[in-house]
Amino acid sequence: MKDEEKLIEKAKEGKEEAFGILYDRHVSAIYRFVFLKIGGKKGDAEDITHEVFLNAWKNIKRYEFKGFPFSSWLYRIARNAVIDYYRMAKPVVALEQVPEHVVVSPTSEEEKFDIALDLGRIRECLGLLEPVYQDVLIMKFIEEKTNKEMASALEKTEGAIRVIQHRALKQLKKYINERYGQS
Repeated sequence: MKDEEKLIEKAKEGKEEAFGILYDRHVSAIYRFVFLKIGGKKGDAEDITHEVFLNAWKNIKRYEFKGFPFSSWLYRIARNAVIDYYRMAKPVVALEQVPEHVVVSPTSEEEKFDIALDLGRIRECLGLLEPVYQDVLIMKFIEEKTNKEMASALEKTEGAIRVIQHRALKQLKKYINERYGQS
């Protein structure tokens, strides 16, 4: 974390190389988040990810370390960019179209997910959830973010994140049961 704080300070001083390192560290995760949120549209996801980092570079001087990782700030920017994307384009969400190689391989966190269905069914039902539920589940189970990181990115308390995650999983299970008759 100290290394990242030093890079941030250098980027605040206008050192492009330092911001470039931050970009390299976080671009894949931010791209994956955006890609999943907009339904697997590669070109749009690339454009939005570019906007996220351009916005971050323009506003890096206003970034303040508050005990959360730099990525939380980037996720907040990305989430707002996705909201703007939907506000402007109003496309149809089609998460079932997401190629499996975009999503990280299963982890112990996903085992806790307690849903023994293929990824395609989960993506399809995930697209039916409220956007904040999608955000929390993607950040938790795809990006493996902590509740603290998600709270910072979504501007909520850790307690609220736990409640949202619980409700999102419950709603996701309900949709899966309704569509596929499984528990």
